[in-house]
Formats: sequence, structure tokens, C-alpha cells
Amino acid sequence: MAGWYPIILQMDGRRCIVVGGGAVAQRKSEGLLQAKADIRVISPKLTPVLQEWANAGLLQWDEREAKEEDLDGATLVFAATDRPEVNRWIAEIAGLRGIPYNIADNGEEGDFLVPAVLRQGDLILAASASGAGPALAKRIINELAERYGPEYDENVKALRTIREIVKSEISDITERRELLQVAVTDEALEEWRSAAWIRDKDRLIARLRQRVNDRKG
Repeated sequence: MAGWYPIILQMDGRRCIVVGGGAVAQRKSEGLLQAKADIRVISPKLTPVLQEWANAGLLQWDEREAKEEDLDGATLVFAATDRPEVNRWIAEIAGLRGIPYNIADNGEEGDFLVPAVLRQGDLILAASASGAGPALAKRIINELAERYGPEYDENVKALRTIREIVKSEISDITERRELLQVAVTDEALEEWRSAAWIRDKDRLIARLRQRVNDRKG
């Protein structure tokens, strides 16, 4: 199905409305918690896990049916009840207000899909079959998890430091690109994880240039 555009949103502190309190609402809320969103769940009942999160203050719970004004100030809306007619009603209200919405029982009719996600700290990998095969997307993510383990959080942190140094020290765009390309090989990533000197600008730039020269032959 054409028309989907992949994007990673900054959701830290932004209000997200989840209508529903079952297993689907729990999955949606879990992803939002990982993104540090401001979550408001609206449902007469909750799963034990959602209840635990509410008790811990990780999300806000309104113990009732949803109302139109609940969507005020929302960045995203998730229609995640077990009643299709309620989900369609929530989606209609969100659409009229210009708020992107996801419909749990029919994702392709919503404004956005929630992909299968692998998080290793700041490394985020996502897979989607455009709503046609969530199980396939999940299988792909499981395969990626075997390749990209927890150590990749360290890799991302090291690369953020390297990128900042290269951008500040190297003005030539071509050389900057070359240095950043050699910084992400498997061998280089292993070196950065154990390199206590990584913030030594002169030493880092010299090491990256050496790697460029080694690649060229």
C-alpha cells in the first residue's frame, strides 16, 4: 500500500491520548513510555500492567469513557479499544481536529502505523509491512536484535562524540564525509568502545585519517 512515509518523532513531554485499557493499549503505551511521552489513558478498566504504570505515575489514567474534549492538546491519538465503532469515532474526532491518529483494529485506515521496534539505547530500528503483516515486521526485528545487541548503545554514544568533533574540526565537506564513513565499520566501532582517548580531538582525527588512508590502500 503506497503513501506511507517513515519518520521518527521527538515525543519527549508531548501529550499522547490512548483510548482503551486492554492489551493493545498497553503495547501502545509501552512504546510511548520508551519515548518519554506525556501519556493519558482513557478507559473504564486497565490491564494490571497499565494499572501498575498509572499507580507509579508513569501515565495518567482517566477511569471513564472517552469524550471529545479529551483530545484537546494531543500530539498523537491512539484509538485502541476493543470496539470498532468507538475507534472509528475517536479517529473521526481526531481527523476533524487535524491530530494524527492510529486505529488499533485497522491500522491502514489511520494516519500513521506503529512499526515493530528494536531499541538499544539511542539506536532505534523499525520495521513495517505497511499494515499487511505485523508478524513479519516482528520477525525481522527479532532477527535484527541478534545482529545489533546492547553494545550498540555504546556505539551510538561514541559516534555522537566523534561526529561532534569532526564537525567542529573539519571544514572540508568531502573529508568530513570520509572520516565519518570509516568511523562506522565493525572494526572501528569495537575500537571506539574501548578508547578512553576518544575525546582527544587531535588523536581522534589522526586515527580517522589513518583509517581513510588504510581503506584507500
